[in-house]
Amino acid sequence: MPGSASLSAPQKALRKLGLARDIDLALHLPLRWEDETRITRLAQAREGEAVQIEGTVTDSQLAYRPRRQLVVTIDDGSDTCQLRFFSFYPSQQKALAVGQRIRARGELRGGLYGWQMVHPTCRPAGEPLPTALTPVYSTVATLPQAYLRKAVMAGLARADLSDSFPPGLARHLGLDEGWSLRESLQFLHHPAPDVSMASLENREHPAWQRLKAEELLAQQLSQLVSKRERDALRAPRLAPTPGGLHEQLLQALPFALTAAQRRVAEEIARDLGRCVPMHRLLQGDVGSGKTVVAALAAAVTIDAGWQCALMAPTEILAEQHFRKLIGWLEPLLAPRGLCVAWLTGSQKKKERTAMLAPIASGEAALVVGTHAVIQEQVQPPRLALAIIDEQHRFGVAQRLALRSKMLAEGQEPHLLMMSATPIPRTLAMSYYADLDVSTIDELPPGRTPVVTKVVSDSRRGEVIERIRAQLQQGRQVYWVCPLIEESEVLDLSNATETHQSLSEALPGVQVGLLHSRMPVAEKKAVMARFESGEMGVLVSTTVVEVGVDVPNASLMVIEHAERFGLSQLHQLRGRVGRGAAASACVLLYAPGENGRLGETARERLKAMVETSDGFEIARRDLDIRGPGEFLGARQSGAPLLRFADLELDRPLLEAVRAVAPRVLERHPEMAARHVARWLGGKSEYLKA
Repeated sequence: MPGSASLSAPQKALRKLGLARDIDLALHLPLRWEDETRITRLAQAREGEAVQIEGTVTDSQLAYRPRRQLVVTIDDGSDTCQLRFFSFYPSQQKALAVGQRIRARGELRGGLYGWQMVHPTCRPAGEPLPTALTPVYSTVATLPQAYLRKAVMAGLARADLSDSFPPGLARHLGLDEGWSLRESLQFLHHPAPDVSMASLENREHPAWQRLKAEELLAQQLSQLVSKRERDALRAPRLAPTPGGLHEQLLQALPFALTAAQRRVAEEIARDLGRCVPMHRLLQGDVGSGKTVVAALAAAVTIDAGWQCALMAPTEILAEQHFRKLIGWLEPLLAPRGLCVAWLTGSQKKKERTAMLAPIASGEAALVVGTHAVIQEQVQPPRLALAIIDEQHRFGVAQRLALRSKMLAEGQEPHLLMMSATPIPRTLAMSYYADLDVSTIDELPPGRTPVVTKVVSDSRRGEVIERIRAQLQQGRQVYWVCPLIEESEVLDLSNATETHQSLSEALPGVQVGLLHSRMPVAEKKAVMARFESGEMGVLVSTTVVEVGVDVPNASLMVIEHAERFGLSQLHQLRGRVGRGAAASACVLLYAPGENGRLGETARERLKAMVETSDGFEIARRDLDIRGPGEFLGARQSGAPLLRFADLELDRPLLEAVRAVAPRVLERHPEMAARHVARWLGGKSEYLKA
């Protein structure tokens, strides 16, 4: 492969699109198709149609009103049409000179001067018409369609498209056996002109069904292989000792576990008691008590003489965990000569060095922190359990780095991932097929339901009156803003301005400000004042999204709520209703220029009002955003489904999921070839 310096701009663009192998090019399917197989006479054309016309240029001139443009008139013998170009090259002007016979394709508009096309695609007339529809591919600026079409055709001709479906599988999945992978790809790159355009666009054509089944099979097989590889690895067998740390912690907790917490704690303990590495996702709604379950898993690990690490995405969240875990575990660890270590990126060198020694000696039985936990100099010699909170907020490389802190005995650590964004069933069946999932599906007693209201920004004064009433009752309030500083692009009120205006509107009330660019010490001081009740209102960016626990806060105002994602809104709402007082969440929105909200924003806010169930919120979020954005897969590297749709193709997903183990068992070579074709190196990501 030539070095990137010797590549042309289109070749670099192909790499940028991930089109490195012949099979990648073959699987780069069109976004849409254009019909260049026929010529439409202007006399028979209809307004709004995308058509191809052929005629002679009768006039070609530059116009300057309302702005510089090239205006070309062509006559096809039945009528005339004006072609308008607002950006053009001298070579185009030459090709469209009076007397030239050309073909133009574009959308026909009726106007004051008869038919018009704006920026049509033009070519000289005379060549034979194509016999198939013309593909239009997704591309980037330096990669013209013509170059990409040639590259795709060459890749399609060279790629190994031999069947990697075992005999009879297509029939078993209910597919049309006449459509092999080769035939499906050749057809979809150049469909016959008489095909139903609807069956192409809604992906119901048998050729599409074959590709969806192939893609889903590759995904399911890769996850089965990943799970089997993991099952072949070894991890320490961790079992709680009678009367040991695990039992002592249960007795020392100031509350009783819910039935759901007990159930998932037992599921995790069973996994830890096996010598196969645990790979489990612990999911539970905001405030369902995942931290105490993690503490119990840590207690089992420490009881067995090993170390545990807990990594959280933000310092505020890591510190919340640290404080709770210290409170619960340190009194039990100190008599054993053990401690809890704390590691973050903002620590001074001296402080961090002081933490590294007990970690390296094994005295620090539990290490809590941010991404600093995975740095090279952090070497826990007996790491047996890695816990990753809000795992979707970490990139794949970071999750793999924590897993790669191998034990001295050459064993793998057990892995427990936690998420307050529940995973809808279809996602669990596909992206998380290799994970065991534990679900905390009840909230602890004492959590009050939160009333959610959607309020226009024009009623801000009423919201401030509501805040004043809450403060008079001795309650506290969050006000969350989406930006820290003025942005020329987004006309949004920022946290600093809001802090100032609320301070003026609420004289005598301490209004705090918290955002991610503040020094850590300052952030901690602000949070301490709010937690102690000294501060009445906390104006913040989304740094309070997870982990902040102030039971006295009873009102959450989210400014420009239309700019937030659904799971983020749900997480923010979860900061209130943590005490006995009736709590509310106000979603302040700014209508668009037409006085209305966009459809997606409206759907999100409607979902927030209609349900407080995190699982239903997650299902709707998946519907609105699709799996790629829901999972953060673009940043994490998880292989996205390009052709199959998790909801629409659910029956096919279930059928493929059922047969995948049999395919792997009976046809291992075919299965390996199938995964390599579809995923290339991406299957490595499943290990995270």
